[in-house]
Amino acid sequence: MSKIKKYIDETVSEMVHQVSWPTWKELQSNTIIVVIATVILTSLIFIMDYVFGITGDEKGFWKGILGFIYQMFK
Repeated sequence: MSKIKKYIDETVSEMVHQVSWPTWKELQSNTIIVVIATVILTSLIFIMDYVFGITGDEKGFWKGILGFIYQMFK
């Protein structure tokens, strides 16, 4: 039990005294960068899925480029 207590004490000491935490302004700017990158990447994936027709809707009007290619071989 003393090893566990020592481990926890050392962990708390390291997190408080030795870890360099970002400032509030750095944290906000990094968070904004991550959110913008996430929106851009998800939008890009959505557009690619729509253009190539990877929607899973076989009865829909738009089957995408892949749908037209697949129809040529039916």
